[in-house]
Amino acid sequence: MTHPEFVAAFREGRIRVQIDPGAAGRYISAQLLLPLVMLPVLGGGVALALIGWIWSGLAVLAAGIVIPRVIRRSAPHFILSQAIDDERTYSEVTEAGVLRVQQVA
Repeated sequence: MTHPEFVAAFREGRIRVQIDPGAAGRYISAQLLLPLVMLPVLGGGVALALIGWIWSGLAVLAAGIVIPRVIRRSAPHFILSQAIDDERTYSEVTEAGVLRVQQVA
């Protein structure tokens, strides 16, 4: 199914879209380079705690742990909206098996 056909069928309700949450989380994590962003944030939180800014350091540590999890959890919604808006993303996620399309009977 081509991207314009996908968008038209989705808006008309002729298809059902299934997104694998685990694969979506891994896909978004890889696209945003979350591990590479998370490590410096965690290091900054530890550094703040070590220099005496304990509560600020703990807050930064908590943010460094919670924010990537929230991003991974909301990945299916993000992938669907991106697949509707962008043909390249649609092609990537369908080829990767993250997004599957079924015709509604």
